[in-house]
Amino acid sequence: MPVRVVESKQNARLKQLRKALSAPGRGAEELAGIEGPKLLEEALRAGLRVQTIFAAREPERPLDALTAPAETEILLLPKKLLESVLATETPQPVAALVERPQWTWLQILNREQEKSLVVVLAGIQDPGNMGTILRSTEAFGATGIVSLPGTVSAWNLKAVRASAGSVFRVPVVEAGARACFERLREAGVRILAASVRAAQPADLVDLSGAVALLIGNEGNGVPEDLVTKADGEITIPCPGPVESLNAGVAASVLLYEASRQRSVRQGTRVPHPGSGAAHRGGDRVGKDSKWRPTEARR
Repeated sequence: MPVRVVESKQNARLKQLRKALSAPGRGAEELAGIEGPKLLEEALRAGLRVQTIFAAREPERPLDALTAPAETEILLLPKKLLESVLATETPQPVAALVERPQWTWLQILNREQEKSLVVVLAGIQDPGNMGTILRSTEAFGATGIVSLPGTVSAWNLKAVRASAGSVFRVPVVEAGARACFERLREAGVRILAASVRAAQPADLVDLSGAVALLIGNEGNGVPEDLVTKADGEITIPCPGPVESLNAGVAASVLLYEASRQRSVRQGTRVPHPGSGAAHRGGDRVGKDSKWRPTEARR
């Protein structure tokens, strides 16, 4: 485990870290910058290759509790020099450059395709929402995320922090809308767009099969051209006097409902309690539903 002392802000590795933290690219081959001992510990636990660890010199001794691989480069810096590179208001005494996982559609679609649960993000721009969706994707057992053009990078520093380490474990692939829809349809995955219009309430839609949840931009929702290409629209019952839900919250609620159905129904359809539900187009729609639809937006 090579250890070097760095005193200059012109150090090449420091420049790499600054770029990775301030402007994370969408290319899978790029290194990602992370900050803080907890995230570093999560990255190591997830098996990511950590290229370089940057640590403030004593008295913090932030690496004492960490066991880094022998090939990982350790750079010790004056505290103020490290803080000048980090982007947070209260900088942590440790940061790192890590290799991003190389995810593919095989992980997104799952070998048991009938159980695939995919989140498709169309123009999500808030990194906090991205981090929340990453965390909920892992929490509710979804198989992965497809990031369409215009969506914030999952490796944005705020998204990484908000994900609490889920970004290291959740498969994320980037694709154009056309290629994404083709892949999903080839795998028999039904695409449902979150919508504010007269869509079917989530608890009355069968989410126990292979499903992709299409979540749109915080301000404008799912683009109309993508809505028309989806297999249906889904909404979240919201009896309270609110106009819409935060995109991260909306995605989390839909993921929870899909997880609940899969757990309780074990892949079989059961009557919705007290709904007087009727079958239409393969999904159950309440006859007298007066739910207030809510779009997945902030």
